[in-house]
Amino acid sequence: MTDSVHDSAVSPNDANKQRILVVDDDPGIQALLGRYLREQGFDVCVVGSGAEMDAALASNSSVDLLVLDIMLPGEDGLSIARRLDPKTRPPVIMLSARGEDIDRIIGLEIGADDYVPKPFNPRELLARIRAVLRRHRIEPDAGVEKAHRTRVGDFAVNVQTRQAFLHDEALDLTHGEWQLLQFFIERPNRVINRDQIMDYLKGYERSAFDRSIDVRVTRLRRKIEANPSEPRYLVTIWGEGYLFAPSGRSPRSPDITTAAGEPA
Repeated sequence: MTDSVHDSAVSPNDANKQRILVVDDDPGIQALLGRYLREQGFDVCVVGSGAEMDAALASNSSVDLLVLDIMLPGEDGLSIARRLDPKTRPPVIMLSARGEDIDRIIGLEIGADDYVPKPFNPRELLARIRAVLRRHRIEPDAGVEKAHRTRVGDFAVNVQTRQAFLHDEALDLTHGEWQLLQFFIERPNRVINRDQIMDYLKGYERSAFDRSIDVRVTRLRRKIEANPSEPRYLVTIWGEGYLFAPSGRSPRSPDITTAAGEPA
């Protein structure tokens, strides 16, 4: 193992660096990511199992991002991600040598922020790390929380605290669900296709059969719809994409437009 939890104390020079915890039992990956990410200005801790990850998180709560391999000795990465509290854990990028769609879908269902198949280009992983950290960054609270809510129909959002509300009731959203809801709130009453959503979310491989966006939409519907099988807010427009109607209007209301601004 290149680095371990025992030598991961933050030095004074590292105090202001973003901290990445890598969980992978492959010595080659450990050496590569430990060296490369440090060269890119991150403070990096590398461990090889879920137990070592738990010890690292317990000894240092300032981890900004978790890079988590699926294939690990003992407890696998999907099981680890499933048991981490989405309200308190750092954002997660999952790695997998298997490259199977089912791994990606399960990872998304349990709240992973991104998924990278092995073998990967370190520069690509770096770009995804930076994108996830940028989306996850929380700005300091500048006053009373409610004063910073932006209202759109039945919804309200506070981008400073990354909170969302429906009828003034706080929604319990993972980072990925918050990100998707924010995307739709910024584009109300417009038909948005899957490619546009994927362009915004970034980081996911493109495939004609990629169902990751549909999985995210399904998860979000469970949080915002009284009856997810008959959605009022997040509607599927067959053959076109999705429509977010923040006031629960019919998906064929006269003022609905396509993403290009043309009538749907």
